[in-house]
Amino acid sequence: MPIIINVDVMLAKRKMRSNELADRIGITTANLSILKTGKAKAIRFSTLEAICEVLDCQPGDVIEYVKDGPDHHLELLQAG
Repeated sequence: MPIIINVDVMLAKRKMRSNELADRIGITTANLSILKTGKAKAIRFSTLEAICEVLDCQPGDVIEYVKDGPDHHLELLQAG
């Protein structure tokens, strides 16, 4: 999937745990986990806004588009 969710990256940068973020934005830890693992099919703007407010970041810090091509998976493996 070409949309990458970087919530874990922002949580690490802010030294915050998932359960604290879930509590502060008003969603369950299970739903936050679904979002973090990229299994979510959609995200509400209100949820994205709350994530950005709590993590003091921009939507582009949380959601990233990566062009999916034949070398995409190789690039991800090499990046590490």
